[in-house]
Amino acid sequence: MNRLLPLLVLIPALLSAADPTEADCYKITTFETPKETALEVGSIELLPEGKLALGTRRGEVWFVTGAGSADPSSVRYKLHASGLHEVLGLAWNPKDACLYATTRYEVTRLKDTDGDGRADVFDNVSDAWGVSGDYHEYAVGSRFDRTGDLWVTLCLTGSFSSQVPFRGWALRIKPDGTMVPACSGIRSPGGVGFDADGEVYYCDNQGPWHGSCTLQHLVPGSFQGHPGGNVWYDLAPNMGPRPVDPIPEAFQGERKRNEDRPGGDPDRMVMERRRIKELVPPAVYLVHGKVGNSATAILCDLSAGKFGPFSRQLFVADQSHSNLSRVFLETVNGIRQGVVFPFRSGFASGLIGGRMDEEGRVFVGGSDRGWGARGGKPFCFEKCEWTGRVPFEVHEMRARPDGFELTFTQPVNPAAAADVKSYSMRAFTYAYREQYGGDEVDEVLPKVTRAEVGADGRSVRLRIAPLTQGHVHELHLDGVRSAGGLPLLHAVGYYTLNEIPAK
Repeated sequence: MNRLLPLLVLIPALLSAADPTEADCYKITTFETPKETALEVGSIELLPEGKLALGTRRGEVWFVTGAGSADPSSVRYKLHASGLHEVLGLAWNPKDACLYATTRYEVTRLKDTDGDGRADVFDNVSDAWGVSGDYHEYAVGSRFDRTGDLWVTLCLTGSFSSQVPFRGWALRIKPDGTMVPACSGIRSPGGVGFDADGEVYYCDNQGPWHGSCTLQHLVPGSFQGHPGGNVWYDLAPNMGPRPVDPIPEAFQGERKRNEDRPGGDPDRMVMERRRIKELVPPAVYLVHGKVGNSATAILCDLSAGKFGPFSRQLFVADQSHSNLSRVFLETVNGIRQGVVFPFRSGFASGLIGGRMDEEGRVFVGGSDRGWGARGGKPFCFEKCEWTGRVPFEVHEMRARPDGFELTFTQPVNPAAAADVKSYSMRAFTYAYREQYGGDEVDEVLPKVTRAEVGADGRSVRLRIAPLTQGHVHELHLDGVRSAGGLPLLHAVGYYTLNEIPAK
């Protein structure tokens, strides 16, 4: 029996080495927060000299030092401002050395004129939208875009209709405070951010006209899908005429005529895009219950490899699931689309605010706000960092006319990656309808007919039939192994196929 003891000790270590976890690759540090407040972080911004600004739903702004240090006990907090209302956007302007806060009712410029670290002047930059007593009327703000504008996304009244001006819209706030209506069709935004090229996106949440949370591309002049706020087009002459409304019920006649269609029923979003020229489809469905339930902050990796192998990709936080997901985007036929993968779970509370710095450190925070969150804590402020260990993951997933092309973060086992039995796929969509949320519908079961490993040893070309425009294509890669024999850390991805490439 004694001879077995060294082996029994060795086996768990070998299993751990063979099957790394999320924590092996990305470490979470939980910071203690000021005892005098409930630090329900709604927004985070980077300040000069390595400082951070945290905006809270309770209307406070805190300055933080030491969060980038390897020693979490070195973190210090100083209250910079209070008396605001739900700070769900912060932006630092180096031109005037001021912090701009997006609150429920306005964009406010915070000035510290005597240099004591406390804001003593509060300038109203813009309040060119309406607000009522409805608690759903959130206003989520961005950092400054490449032209110097701020983007503000406004939740509908009750998240269903629009009772005051521009609820359900995205607005651009110019440097001089001028407001320019940018997009209609927003329901309940949770975050707004930019990709590596400066294009702006926001996250919307499941509800009427939204079967799931989504990542949406904010194309100026576009309609994002919920018609509740379109009553304000008369106040937005720059936007042109009001779009036609989406049809509430399914096109039963057209569906019946297409029952023998190889790709399944025609997708509602695809059909409505033919009718409504302003309608921009979700770039990615953040699949409900699998990816998350309450999408919030959008972060872009501009760290040039300091956060691991996912440079220029997006990360989306979720309040309900207390996690981060990873998104790879591409443009097909002029439309943004892409894939979402699980990335890192296990945060202490529901994530709302988030920001990545140039050193590849992701700072996040949030609250359960009475809704509950998987993390279990009422609020949190945390940091996520790459440990230096490269996870075996699908790096990119691109649409092709007859399937998808995958790249990986490590070389693949060629035999496993070339075996079609290593893969399986299902495709589905959500009914684009006025009822709240909805199930996955119109399921199709495509077949992987061929898997070709690239000469680089890190790519695989999958031939798949059928592909269904508008459907989410859920790819499982349970049999794929790295050249070293590792399984994928996350063996599932969800690709939103708005457009099928012609070549």
